[in-house]
Amino acid sequence: MEVSSMKIGFIGTGVMGKSIVKHFLAAGYEVAVYNRTKSKTDELVAEGAEWHETPAEVTHFSEIVFSMVGYPSDVEEIYYGTNSIFSVDVTGKVLVDLTTSTPTLAEKIYRTAKEKGAEALDAPVSGGDLGAQNGTLTIMAGGDQATFDKVAPLFEIMGKSYSLQGEAGAGQHTKMANQIMIAGTMTGMTEMLVYAKAAKLDVPKVLETLGGGAAQNWSMANYAPRILKSDYSPGFFVKHFIKDLKIALDEAEKLQLDLPATKLATELYEQLADLGFENDGTQALIKLWWTES
Repeated sequence: MEVSSMKIGFIGTGVMGKSIVKHFLAAGYEVAVYNRTKSKTDELVAEGAEWHETPAEVTHFSEIVFSMVGYPSDVEEIYYGTNSIFSVDVTGKVLVDLTTSTPTLAEKIYRTAKEKGAEALDAPVSGGDLGAQNGTLTIMAGGDQATFDKVAPLFEIMGKSYSLQGEAGAGQHTKMANQIMIAGTMTGMTEMLVYAKAAKLDVPKVLETLGGGAAQNWSMANYAPRILKSDYSPGFFVKHFIKDLKIALDEAEKLQLDLPATKLATELYEQLADLGFENDGTQALIKLWWTES
């Protein structure tokens, strides 16, 4: 099938999915969309996307179907539930799940797709709302090389970096490695700000200085400025980060690994959620210290 003429389906138009769909529309693709809350697709429909009532309808009218929802349970529902992706004929279609989910579910979707004459990739992304808006996401995929090659021109539109990490489930494992690293940079960035403020330093000047040295990292560059403006809008939700870290810890346990720093980061974010900030962005971790913010 010609990628240039491929009709795209997109299920899940939240913070990141919405921006990805906009890139596809701008590139001239026909895009069919579905979201559990229909109003979240209104802007996309106004820009030319086609609304459909169910994941099944989106799948029926599309050649390649992307999904980007919140939790593994949501992935299970849109692929295997009522009016789901697999409830219609998927012969010859390509199914790409961008959700950060479990490797086990990714493998299950891959097997089901093969049984039904379709192809599947697990392709979680990193880069948050800004990466989605700017088309600079990092995409880590699991599945077959031939399938990856078919989707690569679309990954090019979405991101600045995309690679096949291995067989089905490898994309999700790579995303877990990513989230383990992010957990460390988020806690480090937060404690750095807490320390710098307590020491009565010029915090913006500290950020400028550290950004030019070995302490430079994505979390500090992108989230510290938001914190200083008391901007806790979700580029990535606290509740979704907790979900990801729990998946990472579950997978680590299967691999007989102990990850104490990741465990502590998970506990800190759970404390934050317990305080009622589960729908804030991950930079809200600072609220465990800066209550006046």
